[in-house]
Amino acid sequence: MAGGVGSRFWPMSTVENPKQFVDVLGVGRTLIQLTMQRFSDICLPENVWVVTNEMYVDIVREQLPDIPEGNILSEPCRRNTAPCICYVSWRIKTQDPKANIIITPSDHIVTDTSEFQNIIKSALQFTAESDAIITLGMKPTRPETGYGYIKADFDSSSRRNSHIYAVEEFKEKPILDVAKEYVKQKNYFWNAGIFVWNVSTIINAFRLYAPTINRIFESLQDIYGTESEQSHINELYPQCENISVDYAIMEKAEEIYVLPSDFGWSDLGTWGSLWTLTSHDNNGNSCIGENIVMVNSSNCIVHTPNEKKVIVEGLDGYIVAENNDTLLITRMSEEQKIKDYVDK
Repeated sequence: MAGGVGSRFWPMSTVENPKQFVDVLGVGRTLIQLTMQRFSDICLPENVWVVTNEMYVDIVREQLPDIPEGNILSEPCRRNTAPCICYVSWRIKTQDPKANIIITPSDHIVTDTSEFQNIIKSALQFTAESDAIITLGMKPTRPETGYGYIKADFDSSSRRNSHIYAVEEFKEKPILDVAKEYVKQKNYFWNAGIFVWNVSTIINAFRLYAPTINRIFESLQDIYGTESEQSHINELYPQCENISVDYAIMEKAEEIYVLPSDFGWSDLGTWGSLWTLTSHDNNGNSCIGENIVMVNSSNCIVHTPNEKKVIVEGLDGYIVAENNDTLLITRMSEEQKIKDYVDK
């Protein structure tokens, strides 16, 4: 899923070039390229599908040249994750009615790729042998209020895999005191929005729980892969309800399981979250760029990968980020205010 529009990492990311297409980590690869790389030992390029906004199709082609052009699906408008997932599921089903599918955002970070691949392979084996829906639950490392949570029933593990548990309940983003309690109880996990299922399982779930959305994409079975597919999608896609797959399917489905996971995951929602994931100098500074000098400064993140020399003196807990002709200098604690200003 690569249709997100936003400026969370402004000025590096913009509406025209959102974070999934940006080298946020300064490693020479964008987030969507890193996502593709994580699946290199799991899925052949011809079996990778990308659903994105129509304004980003050319960027996807440029950044992921190994993916067949026909596997890049274009959304004419934003309708959240349920229509996106229903569309690609029907598209895949027309080619392989027995396919196993992994749904993942394109703009997340994973620091332990080997463990990630082990988890995904375990989930794929499970869904290949059952009609289950699996969601990955990230082991929380702090009482985070910015994520939804999944409550696992530790008394109800699967007979096929004792590390996979029935989902007892999905929880909305909590207040801090509730989040602290979740972390203490050990059976609450962050909802990363990464799902694994068989294509027939998810199609049946849409038929049962989101029939209006399903009918739109089921009606196009004879159109998929033809020259008229995009025109039909452009006409019908705006009629879809604007709803997430969590509300449309996950909170209603019966045979749904959580696979607890710990592979260094983050959705990279803020500069602050990037700071926590990157390496620091002895004063807690994270520097992404080749020519940065920190003087009497601590707990800052400096993102200036464009080879300009940058000297930062006397700052504590600041963001310094540069892109083209734009420079951001702000306290990390005030990042949300800056985002609100930019979005206006």
